[in-house]
Amino acid sequence: MTFEEITKKIQAFDEERGWGRHHTPKNLAMSIAIEAAEVMEHFQWINTEEAISYAAHHKDEIGEELADVALYLFCLANTLGVSLDEAMIKKMEKNAKRFPVTKK
Repeated sequence: MTFEEITKKIQAFDEERGWGRHHTPKNLAMSIAIEAAEVMEHFQWINTEEAISYAAHHKDEIGEELADVALYLFCLANTLGVSLDEAMIKKMEKNAKRFPVTKK
């Protein structure tokens, strides 16, 4: 599924429920941060080794939280008229210049 198809599917879901009136840039940005915190909560108070093991055994629950982050991200991008795929490609090109590959 393309980014455009995902965006349309999310938009239709929201429209069916009348949620658009709540999807202001402020509310959506806050929702992204809240859901990202719920991802972090899975790893709170454990070390790196424990986090790796935990993630392997809790993929579904973590996946749901990641999906929440992504859904709000797509909604915010759509609300702002930002093409996520274009923005991501531009950002990666910028990062490639900023962080060039160094050979050892």
